[in-house]
Amino acid sequence: MTKPNNYVRIFDTTLRDGEQSPGATLTSPEKLEIARGLARLGVDIIEAGFPVASPDDFQGVYRIAQEVGNTPRGGEAGESPPPIICGLARATEADIDAAWEAVQPAASPRIHTFLATSPIHMEHKLGMSPEEVLARVAKMVAYAHALCADVEFSPEDAGRSQPAFLYRVLEAAIRAGATTLNIPDTVGYTTPDEFRDLIAGIMANVPGIEEVTVSVHCHNDLGLATANTLAGIMAGARQAEVTVNGLGERAGNTALEEVVMALHTRHPVYALETGIDTKQITRISHMISNYTGMPVQPNKAIVGANAFAHEAGIHQDGMLKNNNTYEIMLPATVGLSRSRLVLGKHSGRHALKTRLEELGFDLGEDELAEAFQRFKQVADKKKTITDADLEVLVEDQMYQAKQIYSLAGLQVACGTMGLPTATVRLHGPEGETYVQASVGTGPVDAAYKAIDDVLQVPNTLLEFSVNAVTEGIDAIGEVTVRLKPENGSIPRRTSPQSGRSHARSFGGYGADTDIIVASAKAYLSGLNKLIAAREYLEQEAEIVV
Repeated sequence: MTKPNNYVRIFDTTLRDGEQSPGATLTSPEKLEIARGLARLGVDIIEAGFPVASPDDFQGVYRIAQEVGNTPRGGEAGESPPPIICGLARATEADIDAAWEAVQPAASPRIHTFLATSPIHMEHKLGMSPEEVLARVAKMVAYAHALCADVEFSPEDAGRSQPAFLYRVLEAAIRAGATTLNIPDTVGYTTPDEFRDLIAGIMANVPGIEEVTVSVHCHNDLGLATANTLAGIMAGARQAEVTVNGLGERAGNTALEEVVMALHTRHPVYALETGIDTKQITRISHMISNYTGMPVQPNKAIVGANAFAHEAGIHQDGMLKNNNTYEIMLPATVGLSRSRLVLGKHSGRHALKTRLEELGFDLGEDELAEAFQRFKQVADKKKTITDADLEVLVEDQMYQAKQIYSLAGLQVACGTMGLPTATVRLHGPEGETYVQASVGTGPVDAAYKAIDDVLQVPNTLLEFSVNAVTEGIDAIGEVTVRLKPENGSIPRRTSPQSGRSHARSFGGYGADTDIIVASAKAYLSGLNKLIAAREYLEQEAEIVV
């Protein structure tokens, strides 16, 4: 369906480019849950992955195309057509075939193929002449178009490409059947003025450009990704390629929440619309942070813990008089509730269900029963239960439900006298129970060693982070970890653009009012991902990742 010229399509690549961020490894069930969240958010296109990378990547994209690609998405206008489901492919027939097969079940499938066009990439990476690149683009876009009506083409490293040659490549792509032309600043090199001029030049010099959608895809190496994206939009681009929380290789990609809220908050300047339900932003940000094990920095725009916090006295005084003095958007606009007492220990199941539905959770009866039990347990420990508490409780419940091994019990003894000791009880995938005790330098170390004694998965803990969900000594604690296998048996992750590989690491997340319990959950969840990857590797000896 043709969109009006004041509409900016939001193309989310969290599941593809975002997952290339070291440590952001996601399991297939997590990818599916995130895709559902992105659909509820109202994104127009979900780039679900790089299907040719491995059988597991292929199946992940295929399942998203089947389930999310045929379900109406949310948004401010209510239910809309299902999101377009996109698969990435290098400019080769094998990649394009895999992408088409993976996205074909979607109501609106898209193939996204790319080839580098900058002198440095053509000479040193591709080993191809400009004429060879031009011919390959025309051939492979035509090949993709013969399979799929919706084809996106990206001239990789467009920001460092020679404009005259770039215009020729884009014209060839249009003639071959491309419906979207994406202009990537692959290495985050350009400045906003340069990128605006690049897009303006394309709009003015490429024959047939008015028949296609121009997209922008910016990286954040110089901290200019959002500024460059907005500059490209001002120059005529009508699709923005983004990731939630700005995830991505190196310094990341353009953050979805920043672009959407800039267009929303500064509507008089841009006069542009998106289909995003902004009230879903905080929730999807938190979900992806949990699943990837990558915390959001406190001062991150829009979704950081300090985004709506005011400490300076003069700011607080202004806020008390009029919140517009220091807040350019309301917290509720991005789904951040300011309510303090939401529910208490005397609240019933119906009240909990109603509030969870208001927060965007649609739980089945069994899930609601478990959530109510967890809610009562926390309510007995805390006097007040906030919306943030409820969100963390349900998200942790959903997260832990996907684990191979789960924490059934934990007891620790620590202090200045004696050795810190931890005893863990774990449930296995077949319902078996394991009990193990260990000593360590502290309670967390002891718990982790006890878990290691059971699972026998050698690894190195790279990062350990603790965050309080709300203020107060009774706050629920969130723990995120990142770990890497020691034995090298886990496949390395390869970038489809650079071809470079790096050691794969795994994130984990856990939440509980007891920070030691939360730490054990987080470590166990990271190990579960590592175990799943190891088991899959054993099944697919020829796996390529």
